[in-house]
Amino acid sequence: MSRKPKIEVEEKNKTEVQLEETIIPEVVLPEIKEIKKTEERTQEGWNPKTSLGKKVKSGEIINIDEILDKGMKILEPQIVEKLLPNLEIELIKVGQSKGKFGGGKRYIWRQTQKKTKEGNNPKFGALVIVGNRDGYVGIGYGNAKETVPAREKAIRNAKLNVIKIRRGCGSWTCGCREPHSIPFTVKGKSGSVIMKIMPAPKGTKLCIEEETQKLLRLAGIKDVYSKAYGQTRTKLNTLYACFDALKKLSQTKVHSNFIKTSGLVEGSIVKS
Repeated sequence: MSRKPKIEVEEKNKTEVQLEETIIPEVVLPEIKEIKKTEERTQEGWNPKTSLGKKVKSGEIINIDEILDKGMKILEPQIVEKLLPNLEIELIKVGQSKGKFGGGKRYIWRQTQKKTKEGNNPKFGALVIVGNRDGYVGIGYGNAKETVPAREKAIRNAKLNVIKIRRGCGSWTCGCREPHSIPFTVKGKSGSVIMKIMPAPKGTKLCIEEETQKLLRLAGIKDVYSKAYGQTRTKLNTLYACFDALKKLSQTKVHSNFIKTSGLVEGSIVKS
């Protein structure tokens, strides 16, 4: 009886794992300067199709608060690019590499696959957050057959979903009246995930899930406590639940005395 040495068996197992793993191509994001140049080009050749876009291009509407306060729907991303020129873009790691042992490395691309008679039909999805770190933030998801169109779709959808949020100092242990945290506790829900965000004193930093920290940073929030319930491993629902909580900050009625004590700021404007 001839036995194969252990070294050959180990090498064979390694090659099998490598073959089973599907490597998702990762596209490096262009620099901020290059993104701004492309936005400037689109602004120059922008021919608005909606009445809101025409008012923005002609200069009738100068501030984005005029649009958001009236609840108007933004249908052209160039509107946000013109009124908020200092927006930052952040890609969220919503995907995971596939392999024999469940992968483990996280990717910015979420790969899905549909089986048809002709064969497998793969698609790539991306989740993007845009914000100016001063009270304005948006989130968007896009999918396509290739990675770059998926990213472009996600950026466009994120700009169309921009909202303004309230900030302040709602922690009773701080009382600094500066907009470093949120003014009061809020809850957001998406799918099975419930996200609870609570105000925190200065220096606490963002005590929340790692990818969700990017959303709060671009919104201009520096210190919070949080609790999450449900299937939080699904990053899409976790991010959407946090975004829903930020929406509810502006939907809640606030007393005038509380505005003074908490130093409440709506967007980048101090409430009086």
